[in-house]
This record gives sequence, C-alpha cells and structure tokens, in this order.
Amino acid sequence: MRIGVLAEAAGVSVPTVRYYESVGLLTPPARQGGQRIYGSDDLKALSLIRRCRELDFSIDEIRAVLASVQARSPCSETKTFAEKHLGSIRARIAELRALEATVAALVNGCETTCCDGAAPDCVILQGGCGTSLSPSS
Repeated sequence: MRIGVLAEAAGVSVPTVRYYESVGLLTPPARQGGQRIYGSDDLKALSLIRRCRELDFSIDEIRAVLASVQARSPCSETKTFAEKHLGSIRARIAELRALEATVAALVNGCETTCCDGAAPDCVILQGGCGTSLSPSS
C-alpha cells in the first residue's frame, strides 16, 4: 500500500508517517516506481506507535516497546514499560498539583493585596527575592 493509504488506515497524517521513519520508529519501506510501498506489518507497527502516543509514551519509550514486540518478549516486559510510564505520569501530576497550589496562592494574594494597583507591583509578577518587573528595579 502507498503512504497515503497506510496513513489513512492508521489514522495519522502522511507527514506523521515520514516523521516516524525519520526518527527510526518505522523502517523505510522498499520503493516501487519511486513510491514507498508498505505492508501489513508496517500498518501494525504504525497502529502500535499511534496507540503508544495516545498514552503519551516518548519516542524512546516507543522504540523500546517496538523492540520488545519485534523480539516477541513476554507481556510482562510491556507491563514493566507501562508501570514505569505510570510512575512518570504520577510524578508529573504531583508537580502540576504543586504548581496549581502556587498559582492559586498568587491569585489569592493578588486579590487581597494589589487589586487595581500597578501591574509591576502585582504579587504575581514579583520574583521570589522581593524583586519586581518595574523599571525602577
């Protein structure tokens, strides 16, 4: 199948297929008459890559998953990849919760200390060392 047919079957764009080839996730296929010709294995690999991207796996993580699949490794290896990824997701969630609390505190501080004051004096724009963005700093 040609690249456009492959892309449509996998639910991705043609540039996405080319990108995955350029980063080594897909093996560049043989050419026939100057056009790339893909097979069913390419569609399976591309579908797996798309699924991994939907789960927010990085390119390196996807590369490892693909190698595991191609080596016909046990499912437990895929589970290990997923567990590690879950740990990363949980760490990011914790970081985002901390960021949310910080921004919420700044918004609350602005509401109580500087509403309608000059923007450079706003607690949200002031740095942690008592500095502000005002021209006199």
